[in-house]
Amino acid sequence: MEQEQQYVTRDEAAQQTAILFDRMALLHAAYAREIVNELGEELGRHLIMKAVKRYARTVGEQVKEKAEARGEDDSPENYKGDLPRYGTHDRLETVVVDGEERLRAYGCGMWKVWEALGEEELGRLYCNTDVAKYMGFNPCYKQIHTKALFAGDDCCELVVRPTSEQERADFASPDADWSYLDRDE
Repeated sequence: MEQEQQYVTRDEAAQQTAILFDRMALLHAAYAREIVNELGEELGRHLIMKAVKRYARTVGEQVKEKAEARGEDDSPENYKGDLPRYGTHDRLETVVVDGEERLRAYGCGMWKVWEALGEEELGRLYCNTDVAKYMGFNPCYKQIHTKALFAGDDCCELVVRPTSEQERADFASPDADWSYLDRDE
């Protein structure tokens, strides 16, 4: 007996993805808050950043494996497919600023959750995944925020930039502070 194939609309797919994105934001806020409550602000944030780095590095490594399976190298233009296409943000657009291609993300679902919970500071730690996943893909590059909701901007604007030897060393170190890598300098 032939099974009838089911299809969903783009809007339905986006709504389902948004539910998962919302749950990820709640999970991050919950564990981050508990860690800081148990260990204190400084040690708690340090541990959260270690977890964020491990998670994001793994994402970058998986994206790299997929690129290699397609016969592509670890050049930034081959970094593809780490987030669902629909449901993570209200709107995405690519723009060129000062000759650089940048991604603008409006209405981040995770940020909305952290803002509603009053956990913007701890939620912002998760945003370091953008730096770390690119460095997991290829440590010679990072994706940084040139604009950010956590800085009061109307969107997050992300650009890929080369890393320095010092940045690569700090990122590779298990205990070095690498949070400074997400800066537009």
